[in-house]
Amino acid sequence: MEKNTISIILKCFLSFIMISLFNCDLKESSLFSDPELEYPSYTPSKTDVVISREKYIDKLQGFWLGQSIANWTGLITEMDKIKPPFYTDENWGKSDQKNIWGYYVSPKDTIIDFYLVKKGKPWGADDDTDIEYMYQHLLDKNNTSILTPTQIREGWLNHIYSNETAPSGENYLWVSNETAYYLMMNGLLPPETSEPKRNSNYSMIDAQLTTEIFGVLSPVRSDIAIKMSHLPIRVTAKDNSEWVSKFYVSMHSLASKVDSRLNTKDQIRWIAEEAREILPNNSYSAKMYDFIKKSYINNPDKNNWEKTRDQVYERYQLNSNDGYDYKNPFDSGINFAASLISLFYGGGNFKRTIQIGALTGWDSDNPTATWGGLLGFILGKKKISQIFKNKNLSDDYWIHRTRKNFIDRTPNIDGEDTFELMAKRAILIIDRVIIEEMRGGVDLEKNLWYIP
Repeated sequence: MEKNTISIILKCFLSFIMISLFNCDLKESSLFSDPELEYPSYTPSKTDVVISREKYIDKLQGFWLGQSIANWTGLITEMDKIKPPFYTDENWGKSDQKNIWGYYVSPKDTIIDFYLVKKGKPWGADDDTDIEYMYQHLLDKNNTSILTPTQIREGWLNHIYSNETAPSGENYLWVSNETAYYLMMNGLLPPETSEPKRNSNYSMIDAQLTTEIFGVLSPVRSDIAIKMSHLPIRVTAKDNSEWVSKFYVSMHSLASKVDSRLNTKDQIRWIAEEAREILPNNSYSAKMYDFIKKSYINNPDKNNWEKTRDQVYERYQLNSNDGYDYKNPFDSGINFAASLISLFYGGGNFKRTIQIGALTGWDSDNPTATWGGLLGFILGKKKISQIFKNKNLSDDYWIHRTRKNFIDRTPNIDGEDTFELMAKRAILIIDRVIIEEMRGGVDLEKNLWYIP
């Protein structure tokens, strides 16, 4: 038997064992570990950050659940409003209006409200979650913390349809993602796929919604998160769109480092200020951050978000201030500005942040999904369920709605995966990140991470 054949059989056997393990309750075994990873002994330092692996499961499930709620809520108003008259708080709970192309996301009139999926039905994949799902899978499959250009290209071509082969005729890629995909089909590798001479859409929003996961896969150490996400970001983004994506990744990593004794509003402020350091001071993205923060400080009332949104429209879309040149409503810049409005005025309140994000305008499902994932991670799945006073929220995920060639881990129910299984697989990826990239330790007996 050839070595390649033996290797494939062994990999399949290990996958079967791992799937069986993931369906068990984590509490049944503190020795929850990756059989393909060496766990060296480690002597903790007094300065190490100590994190419970078991508690992190709930936070990761909160990331996926919060992101899904926010993504699908934002889709109701996606591209409805890119200029006045904008939505206001008065529109919440009322009928959705047609988007700029003249139709509704739903074939029927939709109420602008939180979109919730009950148990028995899966959350549908969308571009705000499915490529993140793919990146986690690629890290797992390749037993690595840092994906190579070839691994990324192979992953995209294996798991993403072309428009010519998609069953629905729609491959669920847009602007820069779409351009980069076809560049990879023609043999190019990242970061070349985001170079302006190759990809005219490099300044669009795409990487901002596909790479936040690298932050939660690198707890505490935002420097490692940026290292892990560099090439995935450079699949589609360069310059400001790249820096904003790194800002989001950094925030998701720093969420593990923030003082949990602070209220959520102060936690968000601290995380945002720390992540601001990654934006070059002379960039339009940094100047947008500073302008919106200042506007919020000057108009802190929770209802003044509408005033700040109108200022953003005039300052950036109409008048091209701070070096920003508005091209279309998929721009990185205008949507970054919109996301900051909901971040500051939402004040760490999950519902209010998503509400404002859905009403602010432009590509509204993207900022909502970003903050839904971040706040969902901070709060955890249990608290998100409590917020909606609903213990029947679905945990199931339907990746094959938009992507292909993934294992069906839940053959007896709709969808192919669950947030719990996704979170447990992520724990093992984080084990590798901590051991190989951070030079930290994993205590399997105590179920703890030690992060230098």
